[in-house]
Order: sequence, then C-alpha cells, then structure tokens
Amino acid sequence: MDISQRNIVERIARVLAGQRVSINADGEDPSAANTVDALWPDHVDDAVAVLKTMREPDQAMARAGDPAVWEKMILTALGDRSAQGGA
Repeated sequence: MDISQRNIVERIARVLAGQRVSINADGEDPSAANTVDALWPDHVDDAVAVLKTMREPDQAMARAGDPAVWEKMILTALGDRSAQGGA
C-alpha cells in the first residue's frame, strides 16, 4: 500500500482546487498544477468539512473494516480541528 507524503487535509484541498480550475474537471486551465499549488490553501476549510463528515463510516464501510480504527484515523487527520466548530 502506498503512503502519501502529504497530509489528507492538503490532499483533499488540492483536489477541490483542481476541480475548480482544471480543464479535466470544471475549470478551463489545461495545465493547472501551478494554479492548484497557489489555491489549495483556500480550500482547507472545505477539506476539513469533508473529513468531519467522514468521521462515522457508513454500514458498508463498517462491514469492510474496523470502525474504531477508521474513526481514530480521521480524528488524527483532523488533529486540533476536530475540537473546533463547523461541519
């Protein structure tokens, strides 16, 4: 299994930024890497909201693995953000 060198909040924020600017998604930029590098920090709050939503696995996910491990991993990814308000 591959292990990312970037934290999950940044990775989600990069996907959200890329979705908005890349021609491969909803944007118009045919080479969006530099734009994503510049814009991803603007999407951190949205990335955190996604992770907060993922704290509880659905039924299929719970059957596939250990829900306690899942929750621990998501809470670890959120760090201090899990205690903050929001989604």
